[in-house]
Amino acid sequence: MRKSIIRVFALCFIFHVDQNLAIGQRAARPAEEKLEVGSAEAIKYSNTIKAGSLKEHLQVLASDEYEGRETGQRGQKKAAQYLADYYKSLGLQPIVNGSWFQQYPLKKESYLNSSADSKGKKYKFIEDFYFFGNEAGDLKAEQIVFAGYGIEDVKYSDYKGLDVNGKVVMCLMGEPTSKKGIHIITGNESTSSWSDDWEQKAELASRKGAKAILFVNMYYDQYLKRVRYWLEQAPMRLDRPEEPEVGYKRIPIIFISPEMANDILISAKSKVEDLNLKIDKKSKTKTKKVASDLVFHMEPQSEKLDAENVLCFIEGTDPVLKNEIVVISAHYDHIGIVNGNINNGADDDGSGTVTTLELAEAFVMAKKEGQGTKRSILILNVSGEEKGLLGSEWYSLFPVFPLENTVCDLNIDMIGRKDDAHPDPNYVYIIGSDKLSTDLHKISENCNKEYTNLALDYTYNNPDDPNRFYYRSDHYNFAKNNIPVIFYFSGVHEDYHKPGDDTEKILFDKMETIAKLVFHTAWVVANRDEKLKVDVINNFEQD
Repeated sequence: MRKSIIRVFALCFIFHVDQNLAIGQRAARPAEEKLEVGSAEAIKYSNTIKAGSLKEHLQVLASDEYEGRETGQRGQKKAAQYLADYYKSLGLQPIVNGSWFQQYPLKKESYLNSSADSKGKKYKFIEDFYFFGNEAGDLKAEQIVFAGYGIEDVKYSDYKGLDVNGKVVMCLMGEPTSKKGIHIITGNESTSSWSDDWEQKAELASRKGAKAILFVNMYYDQYLKRVRYWLEQAPMRLDRPEEPEVGYKRIPIIFISPEMANDILISAKSKVEDLNLKIDKKSKTKTKKVASDLVFHMEPQSEKLDAENVLCFIEGTDPVLKNEIVVISAHYDHIGIVNGNINNGADDDGSGTVTTLELAEAFVMAKKEGQGTKRSILILNVSGEEKGLLGSEWYSLFPVFPLENTVCDLNIDMIGRKDDAHPDPNYVYIIGSDKLSTDLHKISENCNKEYTNLALDYTYNNPDDPNRFYYRSDHYNFAKNNIPVIFYFSGVHEDYHKPGDDTEKILFDKMETIAKLVFHTAWVVANRDEKLKVDVINNFEQD
């Protein structure tokens, strides 16, 4: 699972969540309740999923030979071929113009040579400021306007009477909060979308005519611990011929340290820490206008690459319903070699990847024996997840099967370990099941009650959860297209994105049980007469 190269860079640095939130437990079922579950055939084919087979696959894909499967590199391509060869061994045929691979173009951009200067002082990229791409050349910040938190809302506004047209906006990350922890905009302890969504603030500044936006990160050093690796390794993005229309002009977005902000504000005899305290104390904005000779020198170094998604298609048996697709996804890339150490990613997401292999085999066996699902099954192994959900984004932009025919996505990412919150490994976090479809949520719960008896933990499904895992794996590129999703996840552990994420630490019996839950859920969705209803409004912001 990615460390949120795009969205999570904007999260609160505190990586804590109250693990005491309710964990779903197996409950007694009233005698009259009719569950929507599978059949005896479903049990037969789910029982072909074996811990031993999962282990055999993972010992290959998470071995040093695959060099950490970094997107665009040799190990990722070798893993793609392993997946394709396995699907071919099941007797399946490729569906992407005679290929197993959906290839997509990437641009890898390094900005390590970038710098800034003002009043004879030099500022260094990463140490003093950073940004995430799409910038080039010199940005002259001759007029800078400090605009509080950069928010415009009916309960609080930093822009009332403020002219930023043609100027550079500087603002704080987050939103105004009282000493008692009450957020001014929501009126309670819950944050609004302004807290996390710096793109929303950048869009607002752009619409008001700003030429760029500087975000003051009051916890700059803590953020650097999270983002330094990706900044130093050069972020990747999709190399599309044309950038998508967004309805407004994209402006440069730069994150700066409080020290750099104070240097900018010195002529206004202000410090960003004092301004921050005053705004929060009085629930009223503070603005400053500064004439500046600050110049950012943004010097990209680009490299073009390509990567592959691997697609395994099992056609449905119903003449009409086979045109509808149930997607089961997992990302097979990881973070590669870092400082000479191979990061094998056995859990992240070797565990999800090998699970899809076993699921493919189970569905293929069912079809060969005349018990194939009515709807078609697409096993979608994507790359580029660790670089910003790039492979699944590409599929959502250029789907092999129409998105309007896609019933749901069941996404498996990190199911091979347990976290500190669960002494008993017999659990799985369920994320997103109720965000768009009550049908899907009920099917998931019913299948678990009937077949797998896992503790379903909805902690990370809470919209206020600071980790925001709902946005951090490949299901999200389906969810934001109004396609119901479930994200199966076992939580983070001490080896997350470290060389210690190896096969010998994987709990294969746990993986087998979760795989069976995914199988039964997919089986029901693929065989029911009615397509899943999308009957819940998705209140989450879009990327």
